[in-house]
Amino acid sequence: MRGLFITGTDTGVGKTRIACVIARTWRAERRNFRVMKPTATGDGEDTRALSAAAGDPEYTSITPFTFKAPAAPPVAARLEGKELSLAEIIESINRRADGAEAMLIEGVGGLLCPLTETQTVADLIVALGFPAVVVARRALGTLNHTLLTLEVARNRGLNICGVIVSETNPPVEIADQTNVAELQKRCRVLGVMPFGAETLEINWWSLIGGNVK
Repeated sequence: MRGLFITGTDTGVGKTRIACVIARTWRAERRNFRVMKPTATGDGEDTRALSAAAGDPEYTSITPFTFKAPAAPPVAARLEGKELSLAEIIESINRRADGAEAMLIEGVGGLLCPLTETQTVADLIVALGFPAVVVARRALGTLNHTLLTLEVARNRGLNICGVIVSETNPPVEIADQTNVAELQKRCRVLGVMPFGAETLEINWWSLIGGNVK
């Protein structure tokens, strides 16, 4: 199984936006892929966006584990009397990958966001063996958030392709206007997703990798 994992420095930094850009690009290139956000909490808006971008109406296959409360997955699951396991999540990805050339996976939160009572998003990426793209918000604080995320990734042996800086608001503050250049001194920045834009010219397919499960 081959694929690309989209993670981020936080919740609300633009992971779904970037995943949708990639899905639309691969769809236009007529790639054989499947998109997933295996776990989601709250209103399901991200799943609907991914479904539209990929042209795939199978909501329950895109996000097989959904919970109502807008909280970390194990907390939201516990509130419904349920418990998630990493094995179940991986099994759902393997089923979804059947017949596809590649998987595009969006994670929840950041690398250390809990997925189960004992495991995190980073554990899922390790198990899949996929390279990952880190999405960072173009705002004050992103230098620390991004470098902390990359430090965790290095410590866990993750293959990080690079960072996408996402403009969630117009870059008007001094930190907004300087943090891309500061990040470029310290890590690989793949690109900047401008506020309001819907495309980003990157050869996303070339980033795919992974191991055979």
